[in-house]
This record gives sequence, C-alpha cells and structure tokens, in this order.
Amino acid sequence: MKIDAHQHFWQPKRGDYHWMPKDNAILNRAYGPQDLIPVLNKYGIDGTVLVQAAASVEETEYMLGLADSFSQIKGVVGWINFEDEAHLDQLTRLSAHPKFLGVRPMIQDIPNVDWMLHEDVQWAYRALIDLDLSFDALGFPKHISNFLKISQRYPKLRIVFDHSLKPQIRDQQAGCDAFSEWAKGISQLSELTNGYCKLSGLITEATDGWSADDIQPFAQHVIEAFGPKRVMWGSDWPVCRLQVEYDEWYKLSQSLTKGLSAIERDQIFGLNATQFYRLGQEERKL
Repeated sequence: MKIDAHQHFWQPKRGDYHWMPKDNAILNRAYGPQDLIPVLNKYGIDGTVLVQAAASVEETEYMLGLADSFSQIKGVVGWINFEDEAHLDQLTRLSAHPKFLGVRPMIQDIPNVDWMLHEDVQWAYRALIDLDLSFDALGFPKHISNFLKISQRYPKLRIVFDHSLKPQIRDQQAGCDAFSEWAKGISQLSELTNGYCKLSGLITEATDGWSADDIQPFAQHVIEAFGPKRVMWGSDWPVCRLQVEYDEWYKLSQSLTKGLSAIERDQIFGLNATQFYRLGQEERKL
C-alpha cells in the first residue's frame, strides 16, 4: 500500500485544540475525510495514519469514529494523559479498537524539556510495550537527547520521530547554522536506537520564500542517516497548508527521493509505515 503516515482531521468547535490560533484562517477551520480523499485518490495513496491534534481522549474517540466510517483511515495515533496512571485503563480500552495504533503526547508544547524523563510518566512507556502499541515522538531538536535516553531505556518501545524532529530551517535560511547540531542528533538516534523517522513537517519549519534547495539537505540527511528502511513519508496535512498544498509537498517529496531505487521509494511511501504501525493486521486485536 501507498500510505500517508501522518495527517490530521479536526473540528475546532469541539473546543480541545488549545494550540490552534483563533485568527488563523488556514488552521482554524474544520477538516474531514471528504476534504482529503479526492487528493489521496489523485495520487494513488491507499490510506493514511490519522494522528492526534488535541490533548484529550475525547479527540481520540472522535478519530476512531472517523476511522470506523472511512476505510482510507488505516489507523489512529491517539492521546492519553501520561501524568495520570489511571489512564492505563483508558489506554487498555482504546487498544482493543482494531485501528488504534498508539499514542502521541504533545511534548513540543510542554515547557519542561525533561518532562518525558520524569518518574511519574514512566508507567506509560511500559504500558505501550506491554500492549504492543507505538509511540510517536513529537518534539524539537532540543528534545533529541532525551528521546535518545527514552529509546535506550526502553529498547522494546516502538518509536517514530515525528517531522524529523523539526529542524529550524527558517534559521538556516536566515544565515544561522540550524543543521549541524540537529544532524548530529539525528545520526545518533539512527545509530543508537531502533526508531523510525518521519519525512514530514519540514516545509512548515521553513519560512516564506523557501525553495527546494532549503529543504533538500535536511531531507537527504534523514534518509541517509536512517536509511530507506526506517523512513516513512507523511503529509502533515492540513498543517502543511501553512506553506504549501498537499500536491506540492507530495511532488517535492517525490523529487527529493528520485535518486533512490523503486523499492526504496516504495518503502518510504508506504511499506515502512505499514510495517511499523502494523497496518492491516486488525485481526491481532479481535
């Protein structure tokens, strides 16, 4: 299958998207399957991984409801409260749904960079391992060293690093070196963990006036570091619309990977997400 490994649907009227700017016309509007399915069909994309965008179990249930209704949604990455061990019951209940894949705490929005290392949240990583669920790591370059610690502390945790951990391409465009330390950290994650990395979200870390040349070295490093067997492509739609429409990011990603073999491109654009998230294996939960 050709898979978009990272996209969102949301309804702002639900009231739990606290990060969403009220005055942003691109983000602060409803997005649903009817908006995306025609684009998926256009490019022969068989399905998507729908990822949480609100820190609430209620949004996870909302997404699972969409997944029940639309076959194009192959799986859902949801949310639980890592700071409340009573949420083990929620996680266990959600894990029984055939399309529930794992969770993503919104670490990028937590002021304390060491939050993920606190003792009171460690139960959640252990629970993910016990329930055979995945962990989407959402953060910035400043979080890389701690994600490395978590990955090494829990080697059986199935972890994927979202959005290539958001290198600050806009700073690179402005003449600052945003590449070197990020690239060093990405190399460490690839060499010292079993994690995967998403080729997604790069476009929104650039600023207006970006070009493919601004994106290319970052994408190339991710692919070279993790190898085509551990990279999965995602659109990050509709967030990507802050800079480009789905079509442009998809075509740019095709261009960025044009030097790879056909099987390597198949891995990045579907096989790896299918393997990592175990898509199409719903019977294991029945």
